[in-house]
Parts: sequence; structure tokens; C-alpha cells
Amino acid sequence: MSAAGRRGGAGFVFRALSQKSFSCLQDRDIEDRLLKWSMQGRITAQAFGFDQQFKPYQKDEFVMAFFNDQNVNSNLKLLSASGQWTTLGSKVTKIEATVVPCTQISMSFFDRLYCEGVVRETGDIVKCYDDYYDDILISDELRKVLLLEDSDHYDLFSQLDREEFLFCLFKHFCIGGTLCQFEDVVDPYLETTKAFYKDLVRMLMAYVTLQAKATNRLLPT
Repeated sequence: MSAAGRRGGAGFVFRALSQKSFSCLQDRDIEDRLLKWSMQGRITAQAFGFDQQFKPYQKDEFVMAFFNDQNVNSNLKLLSASGQWTTLGSKVTKIEATVVPCTQISMSFFDRLYCEGVVRETGDIVKCYDDYYDDILISDELRKVLLLEDSDHYDLFSQLDREEFLFCLFKHFCIGGTLCQFEDVVDPYLETTKAFYKDLVRMLMAYVTLQAKATNRLLPT
């Protein structure tokens, strides 16, 4: 099929960047942490490129064109219910696109955890009586902040804060997988979040620089 034949309504054509590697997924320390958190082999990252100009108001058309592009359809990895990696391999007829902001550029975003009885100055996570959110065990104040709206410290992060990609990554690692072994200190979560955020957002910033001639922005320090 020709490139023109693969174009969606907005004219977007995608290509899989199969040679792109992500250092965060090749780091030995991070591999060990993902194994401990029951996430090893269940998390991956892929890169796809496109050459057309994109405007924010086109997000729904963009996402629909992305999932139905031949190159995406045959290369995009999905984790099946049985825990096996497969490809999309079918036409998508309905999507819901949500904007995930990436405005936070410093790990100081999480400093507030140290001053409100969630994490001690030593980095130790404050424990609490066991509770459950759905099937997730909550045995410390950090997970209470992330999951329970009735937590005394839930307001440390506003709703807008919680929509940030940086926060979403941090929450994802803190909760972990089904057989997650939780950390007693916060540093491994912060270090892993920083590594993934820098690696993934660097791809976004490269696109912004090319498309909008934007100047480089600092990533988490």
C-alpha cells in the first residue's frame, strides 16, 4: 500500500523506529527493581515517528490515525490477559485521547513528601496499619497518599499534579505488579521515575525542537 493510501483523515503516516533503544530499560539496577516490583517483562517502550505537522486540536484524529496505521498496527506491542506480548493487529474504531501534561521538569516536585509525615528525612517511608484499595495492599503513608482520597495527606498533590506524567510514572512504580515487594525507602522509586521520565520525555522534546524550533528544556535533576 502506498503512503498516500495509509494516510488517515488528517494525513498522518507513522513509521516504527525499531532501532531506538531506551537506556532506562537496559539499566541493571532498574531491571532488578522491576523484578522486585513484579513488573519485569511486563513493561516496555517503543518509538514511532511521523513527518507531518501536528496541532493539539487534532489529538483525536492523530490517535485514531496512529492506531490504524499499517506500521503501528503490525508493530505496536500489547500485553495480553495471559501475560504474553502480542501486536495490535486489528482495526480500531473508537478511541479516547487524554492529554497528559509534562510540565514538571524537576524531581523537587516530590519534596513535599518529606515534610508532611509521609517520608522521613532519612528517606524511610512512614508505615501505617494495613488497608486495601481494591486488591492493592496499603501498608504505608506513601501508598495512602497515592490511592486514598481520605488520606490525611492526599491534598499534598492537587488534581492537576496527579495528572502530570511525572506523577503517573511515580505512582505506577510505587504500586507495582500483583506480587510486588514494596520498598521501605523512597529513593528506588524516585531514581527509577527520574530515569524513565528523562528517557521518555527526551523523545518528546526532540520532536518539539524539530517542529516548533523550541529551545531545549532541562529534564529532572
